[in-house]
Amino acid sequence: MTVVMASTNWDPALSGLLGALEESKQNLPSSEEEFGFLSGLLQSKELHALVKVHNKIIDNGKDEKFHPILSSSMQIALEVLDVILPRVNLSEDCKELFILLQKPHLQGLLCAHDAVAQKDYFPRLPEIPLEVDEDEETIKIVQLVKSNEPLTGAQSAEPIVGATIKTDEETGKIVIARVMHGGAADRSGLIHVGDEVVEVNNINVEGKTPNDVLKILQASEGTITFKLVPAEGRLGLRESKVRVRAHFDYFAFSDPYIPCKEAGLDFRKGDILHIVSQDDAYWWQARKEGDRDMRAGLIPSRALQERRILHERANTKTSKEDLELSGGVGGCVSVCYPVPGLPPLTTCSVSPPKLPPCQSRTKKILYSAAEREDFDREEVATYEEVAKLYPRPGLARPIVLIGASGVGRNELRRRLIATDPEKYRTPVPYTSRPPRPGEVNGKEYFFVTRDQLEDDINAGKLLEYGEYKGNLYGTSGESVQSIVNAGYVCILNPHYQALRMLRTPQLKPFIIFIKPPAFEFFKETRNSAHARSTFDENNSRGFTDEEFAEIIHSSDRIEFMYSHLFDETIINADLSAAFERLVSAVIRVETDPLWVPTSWVQ
Repeated sequence: MTVVMASTNWDPALSGLLGALEESKQNLPSSEEEFGFLSGLLQSKELHALVKVHNKIIDNGKDEKFHPILSSSMQIALEVLDVILPRVNLSEDCKELFILLQKPHLQGLLCAHDAVAQKDYFPRLPEIPLEVDEDEETIKIVQLVKSNEPLTGAQSAEPIVGATIKTDEETGKIVIARVMHGGAADRSGLIHVGDEVVEVNNINVEGKTPNDVLKILQASEGTITFKLVPAEGRLGLRESKVRVRAHFDYFAFSDPYIPCKEAGLDFRKGDILHIVSQDDAYWWQARKEGDRDMRAGLIPSRALQERRILHERANTKTSKEDLELSGGVGGCVSVCYPVPGLPPLTTCSVSPPKLPPCQSRTKKILYSAAEREDFDREEVATYEEVAKLYPRPGLARPIVLIGASGVGRNELRRRLIATDPEKYRTPVPYTSRPPRPGEVNGKEYFFVTRDQLEDDINAGKLLEYGEYKGNLYGTSGESVQSIVNAGYVCILNPHYQALRMLRTPQLKPFIIFIKPPAFEFFKETRNSAHARSTFDENNSRGFTDEEFAEIIHSSDRIEFMYSHLFDETIINADLSAAFERLVSAVIRVETDPLWVPTSWVQ
């Protein structure tokens, strides 16, 4: 058999390889099927196109004419997603492009392109050392224009035009301790961690303290000139792309152990932070998402904050009947205290304070022994790595309503489903009790035997289950997934302990916490509406004061244990207003890109 190439424009090397293969066919220990596969591959248009691209890159590389057109293709892709999102349901082309730009392989390709375009390579090679006399040190002169960046701080670490300095413990010399991302020092590219400061504005700083250098800087006007001895083996700053959701409040000026208060970044629980550097084990550099031009600030690292929270929990006063939690139920993690046993974070200008009582508003909650056990074993929530999840046409995220019994979740769910029964669905639960007169299997419940339900529980098929008056009840994970796969919006109001089974990359739920108002307002509004007690099996009476207090107590406990899993909190003070907020949240889930755990978009 003679093989003839289909095009004379195909690569001659591949053509020669194909000819050699034909000539050696009789001598090769291969079957006709194997030969046919290899022959077809060598003649394929795809392979020849790849070889052409390869040769073109090599040729252009030799002439040093091949350069990337841009280095931000991933950012452009995200901007395109935002632009075409409102048109997804109006144009099939927009819908196809919308789905294509979210493909992991395409996004990986764009990220790789940007890394190459920015020459963001690893490992980094050390710079070629300058040739100097043996008895002389390499000196670099750096001039920076004095800006409004912070110039005050702790004695051992003063921010200087976007950097901090300290006294080296071994040599006693003034050295650069940290370069803040986005600051003047970082933007100059000339000041690096470990550089020794020899002079500032022609003033020798040998034997001086960081405070002495600070005074020189404060007295300077216009340009500041530094004479520095470069650090050995330095590496340039590489900005991380990690985004996290904060699960605690932080205020730098309340933290006695931050290296420099003025360099700190304040944030609130729920804020999205861009972590630009995790080089320091105790202090990360971050900026709030969206503040692209802002200088990065210092925040406690995950490890440091976890140690602080554990320390605070260990020092929380307990008794057999009550557990007092400072700053509301979540603890006063906005005020940062030293943690015994931690290595020294920095030398402070103030003595380490004793652990004072938290200055935030204190709320006392009575816990049973079982509740205290929940408190003790609860995970420590500090930061959660997140990424943006774009709405998926035809695959809606389930809406999960979490809250204490009696807070109004069932009524909110009922109203939401009533707005569009063809859009919103809720799974039918399973039970081992026999059907009552008028009940239809598959409508109110799926009626199964106790043995079958116990088998499903042991097999992990139920998202939640419980026993009431000797009968088992439960919700199947498969029934939830089937509602999602059918294109409906699944509405759930499970027990809070089911959250960890629901909050998975497969379901990607949007979790809304329904919270009661303060006691007096709660009592007034429910009595005015003639609300019936959910603690009474027949719903024949109103709520008692003890039941109102129990709802608030249970709600506080749920919020303390699971608030880091909530996407939104709605206070059900007025039912109509709470319902409007619920509808608004559901629409936002369907239309807007939202932050979710990173594993959900990988």
